[in-house]
Amino acid sequence: MSMSSLYRGEVLSLEIYGESHSPTIGVYIEGLPEGVSPDEEKTAALMARRAPGQNAWSTPRKEKDAVIFEKEGDKLHGYIVNTNTKPKDYASIMNMPRPSHADFTARIKYGDEASKSGGGIFSGRMTAPLCIAGSIALNELNKRGIEIYSHVKSIAGVSDETYFDNSPLSNEFKSKLETVKTKEFPVVDDAKGEAMKEKIAAAREELDSVGGIIETVVYGMPAGIGGPIFGGIEAKVATLLYAIPAVKGVEFGNGYEVANLKGSENNDSFVMCDGKVTMETNHSGGILGGISVGGSVAPIVVDCAIKPTPSISREQKTVDISKQENAVIAIHGRHDPCIVPRAVPVTEAAVAIALYDMILATEGK
Repeated sequence: MSMSSLYRGEVLSLEIYGESHSPTIGVYIEGLPEGVSPDEEKTAALMARRAPGQNAWSTPRKEKDAVIFEKEGDKLHGYIVNTNTKPKDYASIMNMPRPSHADFTARIKYGDEASKSGGGIFSGRMTAPLCIAGSIALNELNKRGIEIYSHVKSIAGVSDETYFDNSPLSNEFKSKLETVKTKEFPVVDDAKGEAMKEKIAAAREELDSVGGIIETVVYGMPAGIGGPIFGGIEAKVATLLYAIPAVKGVEFGNGYEVANLKGSENNDSFVMCDGKVTMETNHSGGILGGISVGGSVAPIVVDCAIKPTPSISREQKTVDISKQENAVIAIHGRHDPCIVPRAVPVTEAAVAIALYDMILATEGK
């Protein structure tokens, strides 16, 4: 039986099941309001942005990722039939845990139930079901005037234009982000994107990989969503972002930079604009006390750090568990030299699920 993982929000519950090379992978969604159904065209569009095998910076594994939806009682079941599985790629390294993968810890926790190919349920492949659920959340948020945009902020030291490079009191950056979803390489500045591609190509030539940062900006979030301590937006959104296997860090607004600032530099002053209270800056990332500030001038801004793809063809040290001796491993399967571009729609999906769940909880009160 395939392994699964559960998420229980305030209203929504998700169960993601399957493995990288299992016959199917999918998600059961519970808690959707009556009348809410998937927009299959929008789901397909999101899945296409995440799909593998489309360009030089992603894995050559090709999957159509066509989503099938079925209503099962009070749950919506969305799933994909895997068509290009190659578990034999991993046969020679079953007893040699791959560095920075879950092979070693999964074996400790689950024993023989742990998958022995392609990372199993721990694989980045399992972000596809997350996108299935996220596509519904994104669509429902859009109906409420809430729009979520992610883009590659940096790869291997090359940085794209960011939200904080623009004035927080204008929607100029929003118009730039709107074009990103139509691009093959999801950046605002295409010249910077070309420089990033060169870094990725160089890593591939060196049998290595590179990581990066994804910036997500949420426009149109109503004020007053969230709460203190466990109920804060940061806590809820970070939970979903950390569900993405490659995410190793999450920060909101100025993030870690606040450690180097004075209060006078980090604080957002309140000002009147067109008869409304707003903020002169948005260092807080649109969140105060775990609660959304709201308005177009205080969008939610969150970054997540994506680690370099751990599957690399360069030789690395490991151990042979069956022989109880040191070993050397080189991974020759189909892998992305950089996960970051394909993770952009996944971050949008994760943020959408968290915010949609919080809004449903607020609407239900």
